[in-house]
Amino acid sequence: MTKYRKAAFIVAAAAALGATSAQAEEDAFRIGGIVSLSGAYGVIGESMRKGAELAADVRGGTVLGAPIVFEWEDTETNPQIAVQKASGLIGKGVDMLFGAVSSGSTLAVMKVSERRGVPLLVTLSASDRITGEDMASNTFRTSNPVRMENTMMAEFAGREKLDKIYAVVADYGVGRDMWEDLKGRLTSIGAEIVAEDYPPLGGRDYALIIDKIQKTDADGVVMIMTGGDAITFLKQSGQVGLKDEKQIFGTMVMDEMMGEAVGNLSYGVNSTLRYHFAIDNEVNRAFVTAFQDKYGTYPDQAAGEAYDGMAWFLDVVDQTGVWDQQAWIEAFSTSTNTNSIEGVKIMRACDHQAAQSGLFGKAVQGEAPYPDVTMAISYQFDSETLFPACD
Repeated sequence: MTKYRKAAFIVAAAAALGATSAQAEEDAFRIGGIVSLSGAYGVIGESMRKGAELAADVRGGTVLGAPIVFEWEDTETNPQIAVQKASGLIGKGVDMLFGAVSSGSTLAVMKVSERRGVPLLVTLSASDRITGEDMASNTFRTSNPVRMENTMMAEFAGREKLDKIYAVVADYGVGRDMWEDLKGRLTSIGAEIVAEDYPPLGGRDYALIIDKIQKTDADGVVMIMTGGDAITFLKQSGQVGLKDEKQIFGTMVMDEMMGEAVGNLSYGVNSTLRYHFAIDNEVNRAFVTAFQDKYGTYPDQAAGEAYDGMAWFLDVVDQTGVWDQQAWIEAFSTSTNTNSIEGVKIMRACDHQAAQSGLFGKAVQGEAPYPDVTMAISYQFDSETLFPACD
């Protein structure tokens, strides 16, 4: 008898005896969400939660015939806390883990989930180590890795003929690693790195850095910052017209959610896009409509990626027809998502990274019904350019 059938029998018997809802909840597909819900990355975690929950809603709230139940925990963007929260969720018997936001937290959680054989779905963290040197048999990433983001940023700098680059890099391990890779790509195409600054996470005053940038002859400013840090930098730099003097670009530094926070100082900022609501296909149009109906706004890229990855994984679980975590893992490792809101994604068995196309956009004045700050797609990159064949 499968785990689900056993659970169904137990719940049915318990119901006959007047069981509590807490007991009945054991008969469910339980997803442990470990994301940042506070601090600089809190806005990203909230978007991920919305996207993941909508993926469950649109399938009727069930998988393998069981109701889907989410349990959310705040990592506070701290790897140690993320491990504690993940361990607690695994101890409660969750069927899969979803998260985190920062790559440091994700890498830490991967070790715990692998020891326990619990599938871990990653839809935001970008460190190459996740699907590289630290690859785990049960972890899958359906969103962009660093190498994909860096390939797009180097291509952007080359196409825009940016010869001198100033880098502003959030001071944490993954940010520095990402910059070292990007710096190599930029210098290989002939760009000169004018200077580099490493402000701490949660910074509130970038005036000194902005003043230094303005005094250089850099024609491009690359930001490796996210969440609240990126918002603060863009507001302060926008107030002195930095974006009008130099091309500002970065990884996930601007979309409609960020634009709402930064306001009209967003216009002209360039960014990689992991997802955009204007992608023109039937699946995405249906998702955007469902998101607007539920939340009253357009989905941002964190919400879109969370929805896409969660919908894909739940589809594969249903296709296996069995309540077996190892079966889900094996099936997902060779799956293709032809129903992706971004087109088609192919899970690479060699590294558990989804191969996919990529987008680069610029913030412009939006026209109704779009938000005041809307991303216009400026460049598209195909999967073959972004994902060399596995070794």
